[in-house]
Parts: sequence; structure tokens; C-alpha cells
Amino acid sequence: MTDALKRHRKDQDSGPQPVTLPQTLFLSRKLLLNRETSWLEFNRRVLEEGLDSSQPLLERLKFLSIFSTNLDEFFMIRLSALKQQIDEGVTEPSLDGLTPSAQIKLIGERLRPMLAEQMRCFKEDLLQEFASHNIVVSPYRALSDRERRALGEYFMENVFPVLTPQAVDPSHPFPYISNLSLNLGVMIESNGSAPRFARVKVPPLVQRLVPVGGEESSEFILLEELIAANAAVLFPGIRASEMHAFRVTRDADIEIREEEAGDLLQAVEREVRKRRFGTAVRLEVAASMPGEMVRYLASSLRLTADDVYEIDGPLNIPDLLALYRIDQPDLKDKPFNASVPAALKTNESIFDGIKRQDVLVHHPYNSFSSVIDFISSAAVDPNVLAIKMTLYRTGPASPVIQALSDASERGKQVAVLVELKARFDEESNIEWARRLERAGVHVVYGLIGLKTHCKLALVVRREADSLRRYVHFGTGNYNPTTARIYSDLGLFTADERFGADATELFNYLTGFSQQTEYRRLLVAPVNLRERMTALIEREIEHHQNGRPARIIVKINSLTDTKMIRLLYEASQAGLPIDLLVRGVCTLRPGVPGLSDTITVTSIVGRFLEHSRIFYFLNGGQEEVYIGSADWMQRNLDRRVELVVPIEDPRLRKHLKEEVLDVCLSDNVKARRLLHDGSYERVRTSDTKEKIDSQRHFITFYGSA
Repeated sequence: MTDALKRHRKDQDSGPQPVTLPQTLFLSRKLLLNRETSWLEFNRRVLEEGLDSSQPLLERLKFLSIFSTNLDEFFMIRLSALKQQIDEGVTEPSLDGLTPSAQIKLIGERLRPMLAEQMRCFKEDLLQEFASHNIVVSPYRALSDRERRALGEYFMENVFPVLTPQAVDPSHPFPYISNLSLNLGVMIESNGSAPRFARVKVPPLVQRLVPVGGEESSEFILLEELIAANAAVLFPGIRASEMHAFRVTRDADIEIREEEAGDLLQAVEREVRKRRFGTAVRLEVAASMPGEMVRYLASSLRLTADDVYEIDGPLNIPDLLALYRIDQPDLKDKPFNASVPAALKTNESIFDGIKRQDVLVHHPYNSFSSVIDFISSAAVDPNVLAIKMTLYRTGPASPVIQALSDASERGKQVAVLVELKARFDEESNIEWARRLERAGVHVVYGLIGLKTHCKLALVVRREADSLRRYVHFGTGNYNPTTARIYSDLGLFTADERFGADATELFNYLTGFSQQTEYRRLLVAPVNLRERMTALIEREIEHHQNGRPARIIVKINSLTDTKMIRLLYEASQAGLPIDLLVRGVCTLRPGVPGLSDTITVTSIVGRFLEHSRIFYFLNGGQEEVYIGSADWMQRNLDRRVELVVPIEDPRLRKHLKEEVLDVCLSDNVKARRLLHDGSYERVRTSDTKEKIDSQRHFITFYGSA
């Protein structure tokens, strides 16, 4: 704590008395929210978008699907880590004082009502609405004899040949159930023998929604119902009970001991192969499954009753998102045309536009094509000598990869850092890395002990008698697919200070230099935490001395206890702080004497809020930064992250007034975090203008 802050506290004679902060915030439920339940509250906000009847029908289905996909990853990574702690006898509590077993119990208590509401919405709301648009998902029992015969032929031709029933008996042990696969459980018996359990895996390569009247039909049944209806074909001469669906989630986190790995690429490949054999952490079962079968499955998978989730509806909702391909535009969000900034729309080269002025792009409202054009132009420009990039997630059939390969084959020096440890993208990144190497690109796999998460591209171009460097800094990945659905920012600049810093950062990444100072960039783990701390402390000093002071931060997650403690101290000094935190936030806002001046707002809407912006009023000399880092310990201490100051006053003004202020004014998609960890929608009167920030940006950039 600064001396000035201590003096300020002594001078206070009114208002809530400051809470005395302990030396550490650890183990204090009064000071911190639980990280896992905070994440569940984020996913509740995703679910609420699916429950919202004002949304287009297929968009509601999309949000129900995202809710389930998010949960899969949560169980594969977060909950599996808690279970591993229990298995290893770890009783150390979380930062807010909860043991691993207490957290798992709390997760179940919070999650089960959400799952029930998801299924209620799907069965009672969405299916009925779909039917009103002639899109029908029928139960098998509702089909006519003629339809059943036609589907029986479909089953024999397209499904039966790929099914492999697996029975359990003394010579056939309980089968391995692959991660996230959909399965049917059934009890079979013959010749008076004791009933035996059998499993049928629903083939993932056969469409889950089976058209009832042919490929052009808009009436469907679920594949598992078709399989269950043909049980007699699967088990001829054997009595089979009713089939019941179940699904297993396994630990999918991978651990790479980089210091011991002779070849990081091979080490990651080995761990990715092991992922599918992780221990089971969740069992989802159809609500109709008999208790005896549930207990048998749980026991066989070494799971407890707390690990079992009954689903009163179809398992794995994301499979049903195939309905999104139906050609009914009125059931989807209205499409829009992403714009290109005026500075880049001229007939001159993109480099001339960037050389003239810094250019800010705001995706998806500004087209990602400008980023692709930047790399593609560099690849074919005879004056470009070198291209350097970091790649974290690139997506399928990436034009970035093709442009980098073309540049190398044209004789340019191309260096790319491919982060192999990008979770769930390891296999894709391995493939891209090898393809780039075959094209002659110098590929680096990152730094030992650090995940490289910064988004940076550097182009070196010969102009007249000198070299000029062009740089792109981003808050999101070089991925054209996610750039259409993630809200991110990018900065193009030819500022020589940024170019020099970018060059030295790449030397740090590819040559393992010991760079500790940068002209303008804030780099983790080198100086980012130190600089952010200094910026907050400076803002406190401004406020205490009567100068204009305010902090606005837009990030995805806030869990770092050192940053939270500093924000508490700033609030106790009276500094106004507005936080836009999309997901996990363990800071408690609005607590008297602790965080009175802090608001935390989350926006969940059509696009995934992914940009990071840091605003400091700074006595009237505003400073604005954008970057790749959230305020989490991993981002500040264990990743290579990049935050860049916005030097152009026009762009600073734009980010403050046209982005941050609009987000803070959102009263349609915004929710406000309360001190107990719950969220409430931002209230607005009937007479007040409704502001949906994402819809506003579509209009604003479309008309700019």
C-alpha cells in the first residue's frame, strides 16, 4: 500500500469505514468469490440467452448448445482438476477457502437446476416453436407404419453395419467408453441366464438427426431412438430391455514436462494421444434410466452419485445444432456486412495506408479481411524482406498459413511461433507447424514453462534506402472463423518505436534473449504486472490530489489476487472503477468499506466479448491500452502476453467514447455483478433508450 493511501485513510471522517485487508486475500470468502461458481454464473448468462423468447429461434438453440459445450470443457479441465486433488489426498482449500470436495458439491447444487431449465426450454419452448415453422423432431412412437418401414431400411443400409454391441460377462470386461461419446445401455438375457449389461455406441459419423421423409425432409427423429427401435436386429434371439442413453466426460487436461522433453512437438503429440484415455469425471444419463443401471455404470466408471447428472431430454444438445443449417433466414440473426476502415479502402497498398496513420480495427464489425490482406500483401510484395508472426489458434483452411507458406517459397524470411500448448487446438497446431516447416518457414514452438498467448505480426519492408517495419497487434487470434463471432480489436502501425519493440520481442521468442526493457510495449512476464500496478497506483495518487481520475478495464476474466487487492485499495481511496468482465470474476464489488466504488458488468450477446481494453483518466491526460492479457495469474506470470498503448488521440477517443462508454451504457445484454456473486440485468426505465452495445456497433461501423 502506498504512503499516500495510508495518509488518505487517516483523513477520512465519513462514509463506510474501510475493511482492514489482511496480508493475503487467500482463504477469505468475504473478500473473494469462488472461481468455479463464478464460471457457472457466466454459463448461466449464456443459458439465459437461450431462454430469451425475443431471440430468433435458431439463435436460442445455438445458445443452448454453447451452454452444453462450455460445460463439457469445464468438466474436462476444471472439475477434473478438483477430482485429481481429491484422489491425491489434497485438502488445501481454494483461494476463497473451499476444499475440493466442497467445491464439487457446490458445483452440482448450482448446475442441476440450470440443466433442468435448459431441457425444459428445449422440450417445451423450442420444439413447439420449431413445429410452428414446419421443423419437427418426432419421437419414434409417433411415426406411421410406413415411415417406420422406410426408416428400418435406412437403418439396415446406413447404421447397422457400423454398430458394434459390446456385452459384459466374465470373458468380456466393461468396455472403454470414449470421451463425450453418446451411448446406449441395455440389459440382455438368453436361455434363462442372468441379465447382462451391453453397450451400443451411437456412431458419431452418422447424422444424429435422421430425416423421416428423405434428405429434403424437415421432420427428424433422433438416431439413438432409431437404434433402440431396432434392438431386435442387434440382439437376435436375445431378450433386450429398453435402451437408455448415457454419456461420459473424461479428464482432458494434458501435462507436459517441458524441461524433460527432448522434442516439444513429439511430447505434445504423446500427451494428446493420452487425452482420450483420461479418467472419467462425469456421467450423464437419460432420466428414464433405471437406478440399478445408473449405479452399475457409475461403479464401473469409478464415479460417485455426485458425479451423475440425469438429463430429462436428449443428451449432447450441440449435435442438434445441425438444424441451424436449415434455410430459414428469419429464424436467425439478421446478417450484416462487415466494413473496412476508410484508411485501408483506398486504391493504394495497405502499407501506404498504415504508414500514413495508425489504424484500429474492431472485429467482427470491421472485416478481418484487412488482417488477411496485411499478411497476404506482405507475402507477394517484392519489397517485403521478412514476416514474423505468433499463431495461437488459426482455424481450419487458414489463409494466414497459406500466405506464410507462399512468402517463404518466394524467398522471404518467415519466422512463426506456433503455440503447441493451445488447449484443444494442439493437434491442429501440430499439423500447421509441420506444413509451415515443409514450406521452409522457420517454426518455433514457444518458450519452456511459458505459453505464448500474445497476438503479433511484424512485416519488414524495404522502402527507398531504408527498412520500415509494419506491425499488427491484436486482442484475438489470427483465425478468420472466430473473428466473425468474437469481438476483438487490432492495431496496425508503422511507428518505429513499436517496430523496434516488436523486433526485440520476436528475438526474445525465437532466440531466447533476456530482454527486460521495452520502449512502449507491456510484456508478460517481463514488465506487464509491474506496469499495470504502477498505472493503478498513479491513478490513486491523482484522485487523492484532486485531479481527474478513473479506471475502466474490459477483460474476459479477473482472478489475480494481487490485482484484486490493489483494486480494493483503490476503491477504499474513493477511486471510481468500472470493470467490464465477460466471464469469471472473483472480486466482490459494492461491499461497504471494501469495494464501494467498483462496478462489474458482464455483456453476453450475439458475439463473444473477447477484447481487452485498459483506460486510465490520468489527471486528464488519458491513456488507453489494448492487448491479449486478462488479469489472471497465468496471464501475468506464466504466459507471454502483450499490451500496447494507443498513441493516436483519435483512436484513444474512439475507444473511450465509442467502445467503452457504449458498453457501460448497455441495458439490454448487460448484467451487473452483485456482492454475493449473483448477477442481475441492468435495469432501465420504460422511457430510457434501450442500448444493445453489439447491435449499436453493427450500425455504427456500418455507417462509418
